[in-house]
Amino acid sequence: MFDLTTDTMTSMRAFMSSHSEAVQNAAYLLGGQPALRKAQSLLNEIASSLVMTRRLAHKLLDLHALLTLRNVHRGDTIEAACFADLEPSSPIVEDICVLCDALEEEMHKLEDAYPSGVPALTA
Repeated sequence: MFDLTTDTMTSMRAFMSSHSEAVQNAAYLLGGQPALRKAQSLLNEIASSLVMTRRLAHKLLDLHALLTLRNVHRGDTIEAACFADLEPSSPIVEDICVLCDALEEEMHKLEDAYPSGVPALTA
């Protein structure tokens, strides 16, 4: 009669809320305006989600891929162009690495919340 849903996104929602500006800045620096729009969409969706969905997991993995520079080796991507503009010794690079590590910790917490596996969430 009633479907009770457990809120498994509490920790991720709190993380994204407290790191919203950093996520948006990192997304813009590493992927330009398109990545910023995707990050903002992800932040909005996480803010209103009680459970991880396959679609939300894909968006989260896309953000993780951006932060871990997964596509910078492909010269035809905006990520490669944005990465080329970054100074490796800049403090922002270390900040992005710290943000990425913290995001990975949150993703592991999500994995722990889903004993049968998070929908499509494997970083």
